[in-house]
Amino acid sequence: MHNSYPAGGFGFNNLDGVWQAVEDLRSRFEKRSGTRAGRGEVRAAVLALLAERPMHGYQIIREIEERSGGSWKPSAGSVYPTLQLLADEGFISAEESNGRKIYSLTEAGREEVAGADGSTPWDATGPASGSGFASLPKAGVELAQAAAQVGRTGSAKQVQEAVKVLDEARRRLYSILAQD
Repeated sequence: MHNSYPAGGFGFNNLDGVWQAVEDLRSRFEKRSGTRAGRGEVRAAVLALLAERPMHGYQIIREIEERSGGSWKPSAGSVYPTLQLLADEGFISAEESNGRKIYSLTEAGREEVAGADGSTPWDATGPASGSGFASLPKAGVELAQAAAQVGRTGSAKQVQEAVKVLDEARRRLYSILAQD
């Protein structure tokens, strides 16, 4: 079935509006998950990773992104200055290998890590951490894409049913926040 509702659709000027809504949803989550960390978190993450094994800068960036479930990807512009600062402080050293600097902890760096509380920035608790949060943007975008598909190919009755489902989903999401 093709669009059996009037031009302009249900709340959107056209189907491009639906896709714009999907992109808006995606960008809101991307901004929410962000790539910025609090003061000292890049430092703590670098030290924690180098306590496990020597790495080069881009390995550190990839590891942080992976361990945070994709919710935090520090930039090279934050990781490399942190590496330089840690080297200046005597906590890490760098060796050239295959054209890359491989960083590892010094004895002072191992003592610094041992004195830390053992938590890592990607272990932090809160609404923007953990794999649950990382999966939320994907689920939201997939829901928006399904709604767009109903809008593109569904009958007027199917579109109305989809609106009811989305309204109920919105109410239930807000009720989750209201719990405590």
